[in-house]
Amino acid sequence: MSGTRRGGGLLVAGTTSDAGKSVVTAGICRWLARRGVKVAPFKAQNMSLNSFVTREGAEIGRAQAMQAQAARVEPTALMNPVLLKPGSDRSSQVVLLGKPVGEMSARGYHGGRQEQLLGIVTDCLEQLRGTYDAVICEGAGSPAEINLRRTDIVNMGIARAARFPVVVVGDIDRGGVFASFFGTTALLSPEDQSLIAGYVVNKFRGDVSLLEPGMEMLRSLTGRATYGVLPFRHGLGIDEEDGLRVSLRGAVRESVVAPPVGQDVLRVAVCAVPLMSNFTDVDALAAEPGVVVRFVDRAEELADADLVVVPGTRGTVKALEWLRERGLAGALARRAAEGRPVLGICGGFQALGEHIEDEVESKAGSVAGLGLLPVRVRFAVEKTLARPVGTALGEEVSGYEIHHGVADVLGGEPFLDGCRVGAVWGTHWHGSLESDGFRRAFLREVAAAAGRRFVPAPDTSFAALREEQLDLLGDLIEEHADTDALLRLIEGGAPTGLPFLPPGAP
Repeated sequence: MSGTRRGGGLLVAGTTSDAGKSVVTAGICRWLARRGVKVAPFKAQNMSLNSFVTREGAEIGRAQAMQAQAARVEPTALMNPVLLKPGSDRSSQVVLLGKPVGEMSARGYHGGRQEQLLGIVTDCLEQLRGTYDAVICEGAGSPAEINLRRTDIVNMGIARAARFPVVVVGDIDRGGVFASFFGTTALLSPEDQSLIAGYVVNKFRGDVSLLEPGMEMLRSLTGRATYGVLPFRHGLGIDEEDGLRVSLRGAVRESVVAPPVGQDVLRVAVCAVPLMSNFTDVDALAAEPGVVVRFVDRAEELADADLVVVPGTRGTVKALEWLRERGLAGALARRAAEGRPVLGICGGFQALGEHIEDEVESKAGSVAGLGLLPVRVRFAVEKTLARPVGTALGEEVSGYEIHHGVADVLGGEPFLDGCRVGAVWGTHWHGSLESDGFRRAFLREVAAAAGRRFVPAPDTSFAALREEQLDLLGDLIEEHADTDALLRLIEGGAPTGLPFLPPGAP
């Protein structure tokens, strides 16, 4: 992209949540990176329980870490200055520039705190613009949430501050995409509308020529172009924000159509605990041919599982209550007694311990754990954010830690930072299963304990699978979007003279 002005950019907004903003942003980043453009992703404010730790020890949304990988750059806190981690329906932990600064209700956040953060997020964006040729921003939800526009710092608020053009992504698979494009634009103020350059249709199935009359009518109604029609593609699983439906649709999971290397498959059941965080930990398991991963919420669904995973959670005490109420706690205890494999990760590891002292997260005080591991946990005010490396099961392994709970391991065999007793393992390390050698060694242990003739594939590379996914996203943009027009937007901003669509913002 020679000749691109330094610090150009674009905001990718959506008609709804999960319209495809993360995918399109990542695809644009990979397409630009393949052209030799120094590009960075940016999301001013992200609400997600899926997070990542950068090399400098900052916590950001996993979607932005994935987009940085698409851009072939190292993720930093500048790329996601505000992260909200829900702790209930009404409150979230606020993570600012990678560090937690406290809990806040939605009313308190939108009632004033959010406006105060606008200067911080615009400063982060300006720092990125001073370093990169282009910054591709991702919005959140919809820019037409008129009840929140006054305090908006992630959609039109950041676009106005940076004078970035905006493309709006709509999921045609949901239906009503033309009405959504028109209505989204028409509910914005004249100043905001002047930055809405056009639209991108996502997840289209069928003959594009059948869509063309609608796009022409949309252009005549709005004066704005459609910059691409992206076809529906299976296997585009990436680290998005939240939602099991999102997690389970990915290529890493769907790619497991190859037969197992051994004689048996391996069945993995993941307990869908409340406030589940970093459920992407099981992606690497599902990447293995012959490993079947599913999320469960009933005790009977553990019966045929060869491995049960109790994943991370933003509410360890709440997860314990849920496990007990649904009979899953008893089922886990029976598995442990029978020598059948269980893996606890982060909050799941804490739940498997003997005792929890929590005056920080739930403020519940002393709470009995499941007692499957000799571990006592005390919640500290300061959050542990780390990128540990080590060895386990004779293999090198790396991961990342995000937790308030401090574990005192009182026995068992060492396992990463946690321990193992029989066929029950526990660790705070997220992402450890992405280390290929360690994952294979762990699956061999699981298969032996489960009595399965399962053999891990010798050549599965999780990193390579992720790169293939990101290249697929880049291909979608390169092959199905008007890339020349996108370049003009990134370099020169929104077209001049875009018409105003009434009624505008109230």
